[in-house]
Amino acid sequence: MQTSPDRHEYPAHWEADVVLRDGGTARIRPITVDDADRLVSFYEQVSDESKYYRFFAPYPRLSAKDVHRFTHHDFVDRVGLAATVGGEFIATVRYDRIGADGTPASAPADEAEVAFLVQDAHQGRGVASALLEHIGAVARERGIRRFAAEVLPANTKMIKVFTDAGYTQKRSFEDGVVRLEFDLEPTDRSMAVQYAREHRAEARSVQRLLAPGSVAVIGAGRTPGGVGRSVLGNIRDAGYTGLLYAVNKALPDGQKELDGVPAHRSVRDIDGPVDLAVVAVPAEHVTEVVTECGEHGVQGLVVVSAGYAESGPEGRERQRALVRHARTYGMRIIGPNAFGIINTSPRVRLNASLAPEVPRPGRIGLFAQSGAIGIALLSRLHRRGGGVTGVTGVSTFVSSGNRADVSGNDVLQYWYEDPDTDVVLMYLESIGNPRKFTRLARRTAAAKPLVVVQGARHGAAPQGHAVRATRLPHATVSALLRQAGVIRVDTITELVDAGLLLARQPLPGGPRVAILGNSESLGLLTYDACLAEGLRPHPPQDLTTAASAADFHAALSRALADDRCDAVVVTAIPAVGEGSVGDAALAEALRSASAAAPSKPVLVVHVELGGLAEALSAAASTAPQATSGNPQQNAPSPTPAAEQLPAGDAGEASAEAPEGAHLIPAYPAAERAVRALGQAVAYAQWRRDAAEPGKVPEYEDINEKGAAALIDGLLARGQGLTLGTDETCDLLGHYGVQVHRALPAPTPDAAAEAARDLGYPVALKATAPHLRHRADLGGVRLDLADEEQLRRSYDELTELFGTPEELRPVVQRMAPRGVDVVVRAVIDPAAGAVLSFGLAGAASQLLGDTAHRLIPVTDREATSLVRSIRTAPLLFGWRGSAPADTRALEELLLRVSRLVDDHPEVVAVTLEPVVVASHGLSVLGASVRLAHPPARDDLGPRTLPAY
Repeated sequence: MQTSPDRHEYPAHWEADVVLRDGGTARIRPITVDDADRLVSFYEQVSDESKYYRFFAPYPRLSAKDVHRFTHHDFVDRVGLAATVGGEFIATVRYDRIGADGTPASAPADEAEVAFLVQDAHQGRGVASALLEHIGAVARERGIRRFAAEVLPANTKMIKVFTDAGYTQKRSFEDGVVRLEFDLEPTDRSMAVQYAREHRAEARSVQRLLAPGSVAVIGAGRTPGGVGRSVLGNIRDAGYTGLLYAVNKALPDGQKELDGVPAHRSVRDIDGPVDLAVVAVPAEHVTEVVTECGEHGVQGLVVVSAGYAESGPEGRERQRALVRHARTYGMRIIGPNAFGIINTSPRVRLNASLAPEVPRPGRIGLFAQSGAIGIALLSRLHRRGGGVTGVTGVSTFVSSGNRADVSGNDVLQYWYEDPDTDVVLMYLESIGNPRKFTRLARRTAAAKPLVVVQGARHGAAPQGHAVRATRLPHATVSALLRQAGVIRVDTITELVDAGLLLARQPLPGGPRVAILGNSESLGLLTYDACLAEGLRPHPPQDLTTAASAADFHAALSRALADDRCDAVVVTAIPAVGEGSVGDAALAEALRSASAAAPSKPVLVVHVELGGLAEALSAAASTAPQATSGNPQQNAPSPTPAAEQLPAGDAGEASAEAPEGAHLIPAYPAAERAVRALGQAVAYAQWRRDAAEPGKVPEYEDINEKGAAALIDGLLARGQGLTLGTDETCDLLGHYGVQVHRALPAPTPDAAAEAARDLGYPVALKATAPHLRHRADLGGVRLDLADEEQLRRSYDELTELFGTPEELRPVVQRMAPRGVDVVVRAVIDPAAGAVLSFGLAGAASQLLGDTAHRLIPVTDREATSLVRSIRTAPLLFGWRGSAPADTRALEELLLRVSRLVDDHPEVVAVTLEPVVVASHGLSVLGASVRLAHPPARDDLGPRTLPAY
């Protein structure tokens, strides 16, 4: 690297891996003096036309002076970046700082000329767009606020790169050249463009892994057994539609097949492209395999090999090296230590996993960070007895192992636009980028249900997962996920219960539930479960044990036709033996009644009634009844009829005729059915609310510039500080938050003087840390009407708790009576800015009764925040008390949200207590902490995580 004294130190933090438009990856890094040969080689591979567009004249080769200029940078006024694949340049970009006259300049000049050159073979991959994002971020870091570029009119591709970037631009035409000028400050449009490009690129990168045209299993053993040989057999037996190869360097000379699959000693020996390689060799040999795959042009890897971060520090470093090495060649990785991937589409039929059987095709996308949990989820999705039953299957399955590269965020990008996936189920043990996950989850949940269960909730992430730490407790993270529309459940049983309901039935229009069945006791259990889940059940309708299928049909039809009903739970107990004709008749009766009113969900609660559950599945099948089977299909089928369905036919039928309301889910317990229904009701309400998300209100009395000036002056004192009382009041006052003054009272006389200044009645409070906000300990005296009461209370406090120096007493004017609440805001380095609200007091703290929202908070979110705590009834006139002024409380929440959103230097705010009266509120205590804000990776250029 360059070390000349006129140059700054090499900026290693500018290095980044990016996903390109076609799903491949490239590395972006600064150009240095060591790159002269690479630059010359790169330039020789650029067409004469592209050279002409770059230099406005024929320019067949670079001179020695050119090479020196383009490789010697000071990383401040002159910067060059290169995009590399396999260590070689595929594109370059540079800027040169210029003054007002267009000549080279230094700071404080804030404009620079920018120019690109992309190899013709890599044009159209989005390389220039990615380079523009990164060179723009570098320029902003170096104090450059505006780029200028001169482009020939015929160079439409480069003009489009600039115009599509979303920045504020000026465009002119002079001397036959198009001159573009644009500000580098991110705009809403530029961020939208960046997110859209990120989505397309990451979705495409996952699509290349899940739907490869050819697969090589590297490490397929010569003898039966072993991981590689098992995966090879699973891919073959699933009826994979692409080309399949076995690779083992220990194969004897002359052996051309392994289990009927073409076999080779190296992936280099394969005649033709390989899209996906499944790597099942010992960890110490993986590096060699990755090199061979990269040189052969393999697009992606599934690494099932273990011995990486899950094994300790040495393995963690080996994992980092693996990711860096694979990305050098533009490849993405699922794993290492992965269970594998499955795609049931009839166009693919890929089972590149350790699961010996392919799940039935269906509409559920399944992601698991744990192989063991992945197995359990796949098993529960088609287990017949003792659990949720039915024929709903899986579209795609990803078990990411250590998730060193491809993560749940990437797979979410894919499932969002996948037409074969209607519902997403995810088991997560860690969330590497919570800020990005909530953004993607919100977008996905607006289109299709996303159900998440999180493991490792009460401890550290698994050793194999290298993720950034968050200071937020799990309950807070869960609340933020719910705000983003995620259906949060606690167990994998609930994950499957909710997923199957959402995959089979329409969303309920509200919480009103009709209950009918042939067991009064089971109906009452269901009624109680509905109340416990916050639903509004109608009184159960008992059809008696003598009810026939026709009785069920009539009762269900009436319930579905009732405008006062949003969903129906049918309870059933066996009247005859399992598998009887009555089961099939009852299933058909329920199915036909439900089909006549497809806009309302129907659930069945059965007790040890396997025949009915199986009959419901058979009656609800949307696949054509085939008479010939597919020998490639090994998955167990739910019914005798379904056993005759080829995997491909079933998948096609699902695509052409979505299961929808004709497929009725059955549950073995009322509580499980109702819990799933309650989650669906809450999600449906979120979808309705998300359609009208509200707005962040403007307040005319907010002085944003004044607050910014105050913050800058305070931060000039040091890196971080907790503000004093006066400074806190001044800063909050700029945002219309008035704090009641509390005057120190180190002596009884000082207390009396403070009370005279404030006016009686007053409160006397001890503010020592062990007594602050603890009225239950007796450190507060209220409604002191005169000096005599004040002095007597002062003496009582000092007698009970110690000297004034220990108590730190203050005097404050009495506020109107009301409900005491707490408002907090904090910036978490991983999740972002979070606003929290709850009632004050030990009881709320003990129960964890606090609600949270991501900042900025809209008016609708502030309204829901106030109402989402369990003790919210105390604000709305509980037991005859006067209702609190919740509109004033919501405005306070919005003002605090605006403060933190406008000024990320405000890293923590606490308002405690806030007394919300019948009219207005009083902020009696406040604290603010300032610090230089943490870096926002979501506002920077697109990059892949580097753990």
